Amino acid sequence: MDKNKSKLSEIIYVGIFVSIISVLSLFTIPLPFSLVPITLQTFGVMLVGCLLKPKLAFYVLVIYIMIGAVGIPVFSGFQSGIGTLVGPTGGYIIAFLIGAVLISVISKNSLNFWRLFTANIIGGILVIHLIGTFWLAYSTSMGLKQAFLVGSIPYLIGDILKALLAAQVAIIISKRVFNNQ
Repeated sequence: MDKNKSKLSEIIYVGIFVSIISVLSLFTIPLPFSLVPITLQTFGVMLVGCLLKPKLAFYVLVIYIMIGAVGIPVFSGFQSGIGTLVGPTGGYIIAFLIGAVLISVISKNSLNFWRLFTANIIGGILVIHLIGTFWLAYSTSMGLKQAFLVGSIPYLIGDILKALLAAQVAIIISKRVFNNQ
């Protein structure tokens, strides 16, 4: 009975976090000089990594990417489809998967703020920005330096703030929802 309850809890958590990232993608601020908008998706990715085990973080992001790929508008600005994934922002979306799993591996469901924050910096900023910037450069034929200037630099301060907030929120949620001490 406990095993079935545990599996059901995992399915529910996956669904909830897919929904959270999908809703956070609606908060989009386009920048006039960049093809990459400011979104809250990375905050959701960081929460997933901080709160869920790597396997569940993987499932959340695979499902999120798949539902967006088949046409449900869950990507930033109500976008969806394979065209979005191969377009300028596709590298960031694919990097969400790697970033969330890496955050989860590094954080190990810790309640230590600095461990969570460090995991968010590595998986939620470095990995996502690195993969996203390379893909932006490739998909638009702009140079890597230009892609870094328009696809990474303008977002760093906001992403650091998201990393701080995600670490703190993860601790609160973990204590209240997951009953971690």
